Amino acid sequence: MRATFHLKTLAVAIATLSVASMTNAAGLDRSGQDITAFLQDGTYAEAVYTYIDADVSGFDSSNGNPLINNYAKGKATGDIAESYDFFRYGVKTDINDTFSVGVLYDEPFGAAAAYNGDNSFVAGANRDTIISDLSSGTVTSFAGAVGVVNPILQKIANNTPLTPTEQAQIAQLGPAVAIAQAEYDTRGEGTNVEVRSESITAILGAKFGANKEFQVYGGPVAQRIQADVKLRGTAYGPATGYTSHISPDQDYGWLAGVSYSKPEIALKAALTYRSEIDHSMDIYESYPLAPTVGILTGRILPATQVTNMELTTPKSVNFDFQTGVNPTTLATAKVRWVPWSDFAITPPLYNEVSQSTARPNGLDLVEYEDDQWQVELGVAKRLAPALAVSGTVGWDSGAGDPTTSLGPVDGYYSVGLGAKYNVTPEWAVSAGGKYLWFGDAKGQLPTGKIVGDFQDNDGYILGMKLSYQGK
Repeated sequence: MRATFHLKTLAVAIATLSVASMTNAAGLDRSGQDITAFLQDGTYAEAVYTYIDADVSGFDSSNGNPLINNYAKGKATGDIAESYDFFRYGVKTDINDTFSVGVLYDEPFGAAAAYNGDNSFVAGANRDTIISDLSSGTVTSFAGAVGVVNPILQKIANNTPLTPTEQAQIAQLGPAVAIAQAEYDTRGEGTNVEVRSESITAILGAKFGANKEFQVYGGPVAQRIQADVKLRGTAYGPATGYTSHISPDQDYGWLAGVSYSKPEIALKAALTYRSEIDHSMDIYESYPLAPTVGILTGRILPATQVTNMELTTPKSVNFDFQTGVNPTTLATAKVRWVPWSDFAITPPLYNEVSQSTARPNGLDLVEYEDDQWQVELGVAKRLAPALAVSGTVGWDSGAGDPTTSLGPVDGYYSVGLGAKYNVTPEWAVSAGGKYLWFGDAKGQLPTGKIVGDFQDNDGYILGMKLSYQGK
C-alpha cells in the first residue's frame, strides 16, 4: 500500500511566505494576487499582515536642461522608498464534496515614493540659480529674464509679429522663467507618489473527475483604486509643480482557473487568470506651467482642471504548484506573469500640455517597457508535529530599464525563511521574512530624458499570519 504524505501543516506554512514575497519591484505589483487560501482543504480562514521596507537611493543628473538628454552624475537622492504595509484576508469552505466557495481580500497594486533633501527632485527657492542654469548663460538673474520675457509676451497678446531674435528668446527664456517661478512657489516640496488599491474576490469552485481531483473555479472581482502624484524639482523641467489627485473609483472584473490535486503525494497545481479592470476616474490636476506652454504653442491651456481619466489595471496569470518530496518535506513553485507593457497612466491635462508636432498624441505620466515575470521556489520541512519551517528563493524580472523616476527599480532576487506553529490542531500562527536585492535602474521621464541612476539597493519584507483549518 502506498504511503500517504501528511503535509497539510507544511502547505500552510509555505502560504505565509508566498504572501510576504511580493513588492512593487515590477510596475505597481504589490500583493501578487495570491489565491492559495481558496485551494486549502476543508474549511479555511486566514488573516495576513505584510510589512515592506525598501532602501532605494541613487543620484540625480547634474544636467538640468530639459532639452538635452545627457546623464551626468549629480547629487544624492537619499532613500526615496517609503515603507508600507498591507493586509490580506481569506475564507473558504466546502459546500459538499463537489462545490466550494470563498471570499478573498487583498491590496493588489500600489506605490509609495518620496524625494527629500537637496537634489533636482525637490523644488528649490533660488530663482536666480535656476534661471542661470536653464538659460545657458543668456541671463543670470530671474529679474533679468522676466525683463526680457514680459515685453515679448505683451507683443504675443497684441498679436504683434515677433522678430527672429524675440522668437529665440521666448523659446528659451519663457519656459525658464515659468520653471523658476513654479520652483519658487513649491519650494521645499519633494516629488511624491502614492497609489492605493483594494480588491475583493468571490470564488465558486466545482470539483470533478473520478476522485474529484480536478476543480474549475471562478468569480467576480471588485477593485478600488486611488492615487496622488506630485512632481517637484528641475528634473521634471516644465512639469515641475504638477499635482494630481485621482479620486477613489470602484470597478469590476473576473477571475477563472483550474486546479489538480493528488492528496496521496501532497500534490496541488493551479492555474489562475485575472482579467483587466477598466476604471473611469475623476482626476484633479494642477499644472502651473500649462498656460505658459499654451502661449508658446498657440493654445489655451488651464492651470487647473477636474476631468475624467480612463485607467486599466493589468490582467495576470498565476501558477501555483506543490508536491511532497517525502513524508516530512514539501517542494513548491510559483510563477506570475503581468503584462505591464500594456499599462499606462495618462492624466488628461498632463497629456495635453505635452502634445506637440513631434508628439501629436502627447505623453503618458507612467508607462513600462516590459512585462513582469516572477518565479519563486520553496522547500518546507516538518520538524515536529506542530512545527514546520520553510525557505524560498525568488526572482522578479522587473518591467524594464530605464523605468519611471517614481519607482526606479528593475526587478529583484530574494531569499526567505518562514515558520508555522500549530497552537491547536485547527489554529496556527505563521511568520516569514525575505531579503531582496533590487536590480539597478535608470530613472527616466516620459520624454525619455534620464534624470537619475539608482544602484545597489535592497529591502526586506516581514509577514505574519493567523490561520484556521478544519474539516
